[in-house]
Amino acid sequence: MQNFNLTDPEKAGVDGKLLSQAIDFAIKNESIMDRNIGAALERGHFEEPWPIGKTIGPVKNRKAGSGLILRQGQLLKTWGDVEFVDMTFSISKSYISLCMGIAVADGIIPDIHAPIRNIVKDGGFESEQNQDITWAHMLQLTSEWEGTLWEKPDWIDHYRDVTGNSLHADKRGSKRKLQPPGTYWEYNDVRVNRLSLALMLAFDRPLPQILKERIMDPIGATETWEWHGYDNSWLDIKGERIQSVSGGAHWGGGLWISSLDHARVGQLMLNKGWWNGREIIPEKWVDACLTPCPLSPVYGYLWWLNDAKNGMFPGTPSSAFYAMGVGTQIIYIDPENELVIVARWIEKEQMPEFVRMVLASIKN
Repeated sequence: MQNFNLTDPEKAGVDGKLLSQAIDFAIKNESIMDRNIGAALERGHFEEPWPIGKTIGPVKNRKAGSGLILRQGQLLKTWGDVEFVDMTFSISKSYISLCMGIAVADGIIPDIHAPIRNIVKDGGFESEQNQDITWAHMLQLTSEWEGTLWEKPDWIDHYRDVTGNSLHADKRGSKRKLQPPGTYWEYNDVRVNRLSLALMLAFDRPLPQILKERIMDPIGATETWEWHGYDNSWLDIKGERIQSVSGGAHWGGGLWISSLDHARVGQLMLNKGWWNGREIIPEKWVDACLTPCPLSPVYGYLWWLNDAKNGMFPGTPSSAFYAMGVGTQIIYIDPENELVIVARWIEKEQMPEFVRMVLASIKN
C-alpha cells in the first residue's frame, strides 16, 4: 500500500459522475486566502496585535487547491498538484498526537494523566498555575498553561474562536483570568507549542526524527515533507543543536507536506494504526485520540471529532474525525464509509457541502 492504486470509482461502490461533481465544487470554491502566505500573515490573517503577532518562522507560497479521495484503500480521484509540499497549518497538531502515541508505546511517557513536571524539568511546569498540568490536559487543550514561549505569550490566543460558538470573540488576544488545569477549553497555539517542546525534551530527540523513523517511513511516505519550528526555537541538548517544531503555522513554520503523504496518514488512522499487518501506532492510542474531551465534545487528543450535534459536518457519520488547518485544509477520516478525504484550500463555509457531496456519491 506504499503507492495507492488508481481505481475506477464504480469498482469501489462510488458514482464517478457525482464524485467528479464534488471535486468540481471544491475547485470552484478555492480559498480566498492569498497564495502568498507570508503576505497573508503579515497583513494580520490571525488578527493579532503587532509586533507580538509577527511571523518568526519560515513560510512558502501555496498553490491552487488540491486533494484526493480514498475508499477501501484505493485511490479514486485526485485534483490539483497532490505531490506539492504545502504548508498545512494546524494539521501539524495531529502529527504531534501521533508522536505522543509513540512516546506512550515506548514507555517514555508511562502515564499521560501524570503531571508533565515529573518528566520535563526545564522550569516550564513548576509555577503554581502550571505544576499540575498533565499531558492529557495539553492534548485536549484544557491545560491553561501560563507563560511565554518563543516570544509569544499564552494570552495572545485567549478568547480565540475556532468553532464559531464563542461569546467573547471580540476579546481575542486580551488577557483573562486563568482557570485550574482541566477546567477550561481553549484553542491556543502557544500551549500546543509548549507541548511540542515538552515532548521533544521527553524523547531527547527532534520530533521530525521520531515521525520519520516510526511512522512516515514505515507507511511509505516520501522524503519531501518538512517540519519546521521558529527562528528562535533552537535548543542545545546533549551538545546537539535541536529545533523545537511548531504545532501549526500561526507564526510560520509547522509541517509542510504533500496531499499524498497526508492521505497515507489518513489511511493509517482509518486502519486504527495498522499498516500492512504491522501496528505502527498502538490501536489503543488511536482510540484514545478519538475520545471526546468532556469540555469540548468536538475535540479529542489534537484531532477533531464529528460530534453528531456540534460537529463541522452535520449529516455525516458521528464516527468520522479529522485533522484541520487554516485554508481550509482537512484530512477527513470516515470509518463507516471506509473513506479518506484530503482536501486543501477550500473556503471553510463550503467544506461541509463538499464532504456531503462526496458522501452522496457512495452507492454501497
